[in-house]
Amino acid sequence: MRVQSGRENIGPPVRAPGEQQNPERIQVSTTSRTRSKTRLSRALGIPLTPKAARYLEKRPYGPGQHGRTKRKSDSDYAVRLREKQRLRAQYGIREKQLQIAFREARRQDGLTGENLVELLEMRLDALVLRAGFARTTAQARQLVVHRHILVDGKIVDRPSFRVKPGQLIHVKERSEAIEPFQVAAAGGHAEVLPPVPGYLEVELDKLQARLLRRPKRAEVPVTCDVQLVVEYYAAR
Repeated sequence: MRVQSGRENIGPPVRAPGEQQNPERIQVSTTSRTRSKTRLSRALGIPLTPKAARYLEKRPYGPGQHGRTKRKSDSDYAVRLREKQRLRAQYGIREKQLQIAFREARRQDGLTGENLVELLEMRLDALVLRAGFARTTAQARQLVVHRHILVDGKIVDRPSFRVKPGQLIHVKERSEAIEPFQVAAAGGHAEVLPPVPGYLEVELDKLQARLLRRPKRAEVPVTCDVQLVVEYYAAR
């Protein structure tokens, strides 16, 4: 049984009835999350957010006081582990979710690594991001969880929901007027997102997108050597 670290189990601070939340605490928390994403991006060598991409341009080395120093060659295990972490971080999923997707990919015909990426790419939050409705993976997940996104006219609030070819993803009519979707409809995220892949048909002004077919690994804009991910799980 996997034991989670104490940091992951720490919940929000308990406040007395009627006590107001400290605005400084909110700001510190937001800043800490941003810094964490930036440090993780530098450690993995890939930008996980637009802000992290700017940091990587200025500091193309690992975080910490020894980030610039030349390290000894990584072991085969360390290389495979880093590729697995890269894939996980780009989709923002838990280890258990990646393991489940890997087992399903291994049961399918074809190359396991390619199947794995294709299955992850059909997650609802991933397609919301690819369509340009959100700026980051975290924002795409938030939009889904807050019930702003519909699939074939029905609200879906599970980011892991697997969209099938032919299904229509669109924004709830009552949500179209809120600022994040107004920015998205105007193409406000185009400069920080890769071009819309061929497996999606997007009408951004209408805030809708249709999955035309199953994605192909070569089209999916993620940075990862999937064969190393397969080797990582195969060796366990």
